[in-house]
Order: sequence, then structure tokens, then C-alpha cells
Amino acid sequence: MLALLHWEFLPPWLGVVGFFAWVLKDVMLYPLLHRAYQTNVKTGLQALVGARGFAHDDLSPKGFVRVQGELWSARALPADQMIVAGTEVEIVSAEHMTVFVRTVVPDQKF
Repeated sequence: MLALLHWEFLPPWLGVVGFFAWVLKDVMLYPLLHRAYQTNVKTGLQALVGARGFAHDDLSPKGFVRVQGELWSARALPADQMIVAGTEVEIVSAEHMTVFVRTVVPDQKF
């Protein structure tokens, strides 16, 4: 509290100048720093889209796949296709707690 007693002797115009200097500093630094606060990182189910895994059991069209060490409920795309257990699959989309997968073509690279 003792330190605040010294502030009463400062002229009011100095507070106004200090406020505008602070705002000017923010305006000048915004172009340099705004990218640090913007992120395109996907989380949740959308982070799995494009990931590869293996069919845990036969998908005809429903079953389970193992992706990144986790077991997910899955549906094969197209729905009339059967995916045999152990086949490498790629996640095409995700909805609720189900991922939609297709088989990976052997010569297809990342």
C-alpha cells in the first residue's frame, strides 16, 4: 500500500499517454504475433482422418479396426465391400464414435 501513495502525484495526462502507448504497441506487434495464437491442429475424431491401421476383425460392413494403438468401431466403404481381418485400412471420415474406412492399395504411398 505504501508504494501506491507515490502514484497520486503523477499527472493525469501521463496515464492517458501511457494507455495510448500501450495500445499502439499492441497494434504494432499484432501482425507479428497473431499467427502464434491461430492453430489448425485437428483434435478428436477429425484428427484420425487419413490415419492408417488394420482391421481387427472382418468388416462386413461393420467391425473394429486398430488405429494408433486404439480399437475403433468401423464401417467399410463402400458398404457392400467386405474387409478381411488384418487388412491395412485408411480412415476416410469419422462420425460420432465410428470411423469409416477403406482398404489401402498396396502400391499407394503416404
